[in-house]
Amino acid sequence: MWRCGALSLPLQEPMAAVSLSVSTVKPLGDRIFIKVSASEETTAGGILLPDTAQEKPQVGEVVQVGPGKRNDDGSRQAPEVGVGDKVLYSKYAGTDIKLSGDEYVLLSEKDILAVVS
Repeated sequence: MWRCGALSLPLQEPMAAVSLSVSTVKPLGDRIFIKVSASEETTAGGILLPDTAQEKPQVGEVVQVGPGKRNDDGSRQAPEVGVGDKVLYSKYAGTDIKLSGDEYVLLSEKDILAVVS
């Protein structure tokens, strides 16, 4: 209990640690969870690039999909991509997430530009 004059407030308990893994992340709505493909670490001439000089990849594999966008009438529109699809997405889209040393991005389906075969 924390006291300041006549005011007393209970101290908040610390939050429990949450263990994140790919299987515990469930995208909501039209969100898509993508494992980012590895970026090029060397130039065509064989020069090693530092992390700061490597270009952010825009290709990845879909690992989880949300249930889809909700339409005005309340129905769901199923996502056009599915788990396992290799996709090309907008360069600055989504939220970057690092899990178990791998890079992922969580983004809206509208930020996916194409399915790559």
